[in-house]
Amino acid sequence: MMHGDEKSDPAKVAMKPANKVERSAAEQAEPRAGAEGNAGERNTFRAQNRGDVSQSLDRVRQAAKLRKKEKLTTLLHHVSVDALHEAFHALKPKAAAGVDGVTWEEYEAHLEPRLQDLHARIHRGAYRPQPARRVYIPKADGKMRPLAVAALEDKIAQGAVAMVLSAIYEEEFLGFSYGFRPGRGPHDALDALAMAITTRKVSFIVDADIRSFFDTVNHDWLIRFLEHRIGDKRIIRLIQKWLKAGVLENGSVTVSGSGTGQGAVITPRTQKITFDLSAP
Repeated sequence: MMHGDEKSDPAKVAMKPANKVERSAAEQAEPRAGAEGNAGERNTFRAQNRGDVSQSLDRVRQAAKLRKKEKLTTLLHHVSVDALHEAFHALKPKAAAGVDGVTWEEYEAHLEPRLQDLHARIHRGAYRPQPARRVYIPKADGKMRPLAVAALEDKIAQGAVAMVLSAIYEEEFLGFSYGFRPGRGPHDALDALAMAITTRKVSFIVDADIRSFFDTVNHDWLIRFLEHRIGDKRIIRLIQKWLKAGVLENGSVTVSGSGTGQGAVITPRTQKITFDLSAP
């Protein structure tokens, strides 16, 4: 069993047999680069961090590619201080604060000790996420969309775990899947659609949406899908903590056995795993 010291060898991704997983490999993708620093020395340090994180995730990616029917273990090792750095700088500095009111700029003022402390709590199992703050934004049809704004530290932890999940599942998503994937977006999907309908005969184009998918996904079912490939129970427990953290609205915290908060860093990745890999 590997401990959470970021200086340990990240190449050691252990394996054990998993449930049947049958998906073709898709394109590889790197984690999103962060914002520019304020000085050359800081830029050099962050560039080195990104290189270390990229190499670590490359090893996870290669293991996932070569061992498509096995579980990957000791994955929490890749949620390193460098990965937390990368996740922090991937956040939008002007994004809304969570229930603790901590902003990106405030957290950055003491970034190093805070990330070291967050890393230590995650790896010894002492990390406890805070409830998300409920906000509403208007939709095009006049209705209101509920969002769950996580505390900044929870966004950082979720971002680091999401990078590990992406390294694994990018090898399993199909090439025509575009939602919530690194380096892909709606315009890429439209380009592919335009190419398809101009180069072959197409009789129907179906535009469909699953009503309240984020609000109704079953937690137990989601965890079952993750456990097909994720053999590190510590990663599973982290995701379960986020699912059970609840939402603060009107002074009360509500915890549900289904649904995940829209707006959370980890939500798109886990929902895509559930939906794409369960599709026939």
